Amino acid sequence: MRWVQLGRLGAPYGIKGWVHVESHTEPPERLLEYPVWSLRLRSGERLARTLREGRAHGSGLVVQLEGVADRAAAQQLTGAAVEVERAALPATGAREFYRADLVGLTVSNLEGAELGTVSHFIDAPGGALMVVRESGGREHWVPAGPQHLRQVKLEAGAIVVDWPVELD
Repeated sequence: MRWVQLGRLGAPYGIKGWVHVESHTEPPERLLEYPVWSLRLRSGERLARTLREGRAHGSGLVVQLEGVADRAAAQQLTGAAVEVERAALPATGAREFYRADLVGLTVSNLEGAELGTVSHFIDAPGGALMVVRESGGREHWVPAGPQHLRQVKLEAGAIVVDWPVELD
């Protein structure tokens, strides 16, 4: 089973078990459409919690989860990753991909030079960056927009980018 992280629980909100949530969905409120959340605690333990209530609050969300009745219980969940099964995510459109589907793919540029494999993504002010790591540890930070992602072949496990090696 593949899990995709859609958010992270923050500090408690109030005294009745509500929790701040940093949503990684677009828009952030889309996270509230998932009725059951799998929480991966910092210890690695996984818990399932039903979403009882939630709403936008500032730049994030606040939620109340089933079984979390007070501030102390909410505090124990601080830092937990909110994950859903990959199969539960909606289908993507043409030239749209979930980041989780790109992690681990081999990346080469238009000249055929292999840059490495996708390690993770970083959200930067100018847009998302795809971190591509060579086997020796060197990293290439490639903008993850359509201008630079020329071809994604999920079945073949490969990505072709318009990104020269010498820019790094």
